[in-house]
Amino acid sequence: MGRRWRDGRGKLVVQGARGAVAVPLEVAASYGARTKGLLGRDGIDGAMLLSPASSVHTFRMRFPIDVAYLDRQLTVVAVHTMEPGRLGLPRLRSRHVLEAEAGAMAEWGLGAGARVTVETTT
Repeated sequence: MGRRWRDGRGKLVVQGARGAVAVPLEVAASYGARTKGLLGRDGIDGAMLLSPASSVHTFRMRFPIDVAYLDRQLTVVAVHTMEPGRLGLPRLRSRHVLEAEAGAMAEWGLGAGARVTVETTT
């Protein structure tokens, strides 16, 4: 069930504690896009999907972020909030990582065990 996306935009649908919630999504699938991630930004509307990825860092970031680690089936393995200047540990089952502004994932009802779907618009 391997997924391959291209850099672009779309919609993230969270099947969590609050039912289905749709949020704007940026997809960073190329090496360059994954490396840049949210660096140099002051915020993000929605979320960014890094794929493939199993860990992230927040060095040179300007704001704290929520990080959700997803397995191959797009089920959330873990969610953590990271302050700028931190190094996240790799998650063994993680194949994709979602990033959003700190607090956003709790608002969406996204936690461990939640399922997400990704709808891309090239």
